[in-house]
Amino acid sequence: QVHLVESGGGLVQAGGSLRLSCAASGRAFSLYTMGWFRQAPGKEREFVARISPTGGSIYDDFVKDRFTISRDNAKNTVYLQMNSLKPDDTAVYYCAVDMFNSGRTDARHFAYWGQGTQVTVSS
Repeated sequence: QVHLVESGGGLVQAGGSLRLSCAASGRAFSLYTMGWFRQAPGKEREFVARISPTGGSIYDDFVKDRFTISRDNAKNTVYLQMNSLKPDDTAVYYCAVDMFNSGRTDARHFAYWGQGTQVTVSS
């Protein structure tokens, strides 16, 4: 069983920064691939970043130069550091688990999801 709780969202001006956190349950956290997704009103859920059990990461091209995903296995927590935020980054951000480490970025490969945290970037 895996339970996820996101936090760290908020309202920032364009160019600002936020760090999102996702706290996960389970003793096997260090074995899981963790991902971040986002969904804006009226839009499809979109892949943002994922990190493997060994720390390898991939990003969507639109955030690769601005966002950094990391993990602290001792705290069962994954982070998303977001810099140079743009109004287009406004969305609800979700963390998720790919328990089988498929290496895929499609949301359907992630079986467990948090409740989401709202990020709003003003212009």
